[in-house]
Amino acid sequence: MPNNKPRIAVDAMGGDFGPRMVVPGALHAAKAGQAEVILVGDQDAIAAELSRRDVKGLPVSVVHASQVVEMDEKPSEAMRRKKDSSIQVACNLVRDGAADGLISAGHSGATLACAMFTIGRVPGVERPAIATFLPSERSHTVIADVGANVDCKPFHLLQFGVMASVLAKTMLGRENPVVALLSNGEEKGKGNQLAKETFDLLRASSLNFVGNIEGRDLFAGNVDVVVCDGFVGNVVIKEAEGLASSMGRVLKGELRRGFFGQIGTMLALNALKRFARLMDYTEYGGAPLMGLRGSCLICHGASNAKAMASAVRMAARFVAMEANSHLSEAVAANIDLTGPRRQAANEQR
Repeated sequence: MPNNKPRIAVDAMGGDFGPRMVVPGALHAAKAGQAEVILVGDQDAIAAELSRRDVKGLPVSVVHASQVVEMDEKPSEAMRRKKDSSIQVACNLVRDGAADGLISAGHSGATLACAMFTIGRVPGVERPAIATFLPSERSHTVIADVGANVDCKPFHLLQFGVMASVLAKTMLGRENPVVALLSNGEEKGKGNQLAKETFDLLRASSLNFVGNIEGRDLFAGNVDVVVCDGFVGNVVIKEAEGLASSMGRVLKGELRRGFFGQIGTMLALNALKRFARLMDYTEYGGAPLMGLRGSCLICHGASNAKAMASAVRMAARFVAMEANSHLSEAVAANIDLTGPRRQAANEQR
């Protein structure tokens, strides 16, 4: 019987812990029947981890890669000098049709560069964008871009919104995602020139655009998608991560203070566990790189086994839901707004 599970190439050498965390996480996803896993990296290091676990009957294979991209290397140099890096080999597998998608907790810049130039973009997509799932009061909100593109034109942000809406629909089940533009005020006309021009494009698009949103409202959960450039988006998520960590430490300290605090902790334990799950980045595992011909997730360098398993699951769902097909259709539906502007911008270069 043919195996119809999505085939996900996993950079086994990526992240702070390498195979020690990546391999058991990938195996967990394979054991759960979520994907066929292709572990890419040093075959001896991977074999050492596999030997400690029962992998009989699991849809797991190994593809050797003799090199690893180090975190201090420039992406362009890594692509040129390390043709057999685990990231490059994983991208080659997707390009050649041997895998449907890939995940990596390694060098994010190298992953972005390799994926874009090796796998290629969905037709009509000018720039792939990184999206992430931001915890909110109601569930999660997709925000894009969060780091791939720091200098953008308005039509780039429109495409980010289009692609993030597809992500919200396929991954979060939002039937008609509500889209907002991150700015320094809710009123039309607020923001810099980029925000003002992007506002008009989003309003003229097929998206369910409701206007601007301010930073203080990001976590309210009133919108499904937030659009911004990669510079602003990266600042937002780094601030959110830092705030969540600080608040968690403060809360833990207060709950441990005194007898009544400990009693209160016991009474609120279930609520605290639900809150922890909502804030836990490992629930999703990675940030999708939208706009490529295959599924690609960039994972946190400190990802543990749970995060890697979640990343495999998300990449597999992205494939199974045919998200790229829907994304291509959505981009085509708004090409009249981006095509002429893209041509004009290219002529000015």
